[in-house]
Amino acid sequence: MEYTMFTVDDLRLLLRECAGEDEAADLDGQILDTEFEELGYDSLALFNTVSRIERDRAITLPDDVVSEAKTPRRLLDEINAAAGRPA
Repeated sequence: MEYTMFTVDDLRLLLRECAGEDEAADLDGQILDTEFEELGYDSLALFNTVSRIERDRAITLPDDVVSEAKTPRRLLDEINAAAGRPA
């Protein structure tokens, strides 16, 4: 199966679907290096989003990805790297 790169736009969509959107957060702006906490997303919101990504993309992410991936860029790197790892 060919893997399609998971993008920041994909992440924005799932964050909104899985965790809602903080009124103070501007997910349409440059968010790659902004910490999730600053964007208004806590660990539970990220856990829900990561679970959905794993299910939808049929990938397995490291157990500590929610606590270690503090920014969208870091999470995207983990998601796209997981495509090359066996499930």
